[in-house]
Amino acid sequence: MSDFVGCRTLGIADAALNLTFPLLVLYPTGMPGRPESIGPYMLDVALDAPIAPSPFPLVLISHGTGGTPLTHRLLAHFLARHGFVVGLVRHHANHRDDNSWHNTPDNLVARPRHLSLAIDSLLAEFGAALRPDWVAVIGHSLGGYTALALAGGQPGSLPHEHADGTPQPIPVVPDARVRALVLLAPATVWYRAAEALRNVRVPILLMMGEKDEWTPNFHAQIVLTGVADRDQVTHRVVENAGHYSFFSPFPPERTGPAFPPSQDPPGFDRARFQTEMQVEILAFLRQQLPLPVAG
Repeated sequence: MSDFVGCRTLGIADAALNLTFPLLVLYPTGMPGRPESIGPYMLDVALDAPIAPSPFPLVLISHGTGGTPLTHRLLAHFLARHGFVVGLVRHHANHRDDNSWHNTPDNLVARPRHLSLAIDSLLAEFGAALRPDWVAVIGHSLGGYTALALAGGQPGSLPHEHADGTPQPIPVVPDARVRALVLLAPATVWYRAAEALRNVRVPILLMMGEKDEWTPNFHAQIVLTGVADRDQVTHRVVENAGHYSFFSPFPPERTGPAFPPSQDPPGFDRARFQTEMQVEILAFLRQQLPLPVAG
């Protein structure tokens, strides 16, 4: 376990689309941190600190549609303290400040491709401090779609996503470096075809909210019945949890009925669950990674 967490932001270029998107990176470091403003939140990090000298596994976190990677900041910080390099992608034109690609084929194609570009950039940035052969992806909501595409899923678009109303295959390219998935309330309707998930052969931790109003149980069933080996999936329904219950708690000034991502079903303790979820995800990732991760 690392005492300190480094933090830096990379600009990831997509030359084919002539755009750049940001990647926030948290990682183990030997340099003491201090509370820093990361967007509208505070995190105890050492800005632009050198990475600790060890080969670390890599985890990418993919946020939901119209969201922000910072809703998963506490999970990322926890994993960085426990020996992982964590990249939080802000998906181009599908985040809270610009959601112009929402419900478009362009978004469904670009999301997994941008994760692969992020992996390339992180390997270039950190070199020997990263394991090039082992990457995990954590995806919430549409981030779950993104993770499955990168692990070999073959999605098909929905009728409303094309002007002529005709569903079409979504051209995505899998990345063999992805060795494990964590799916949090994943959106999976693009994988309803019988063979769409047959090439997904990596271990999966699948966590759903019992009272999820956006991705109810049938989304989980698409994964459970679609993958090649059901025994590769660890499935848990989180009692009384909603769709946003997997987010880091928001500060008091941003918590209230007017801001749905801050809300949970009555009686659900998000702060307590956050701690529980972090430990569960860490244990799952370590189980898939046969390395002596300190901590």
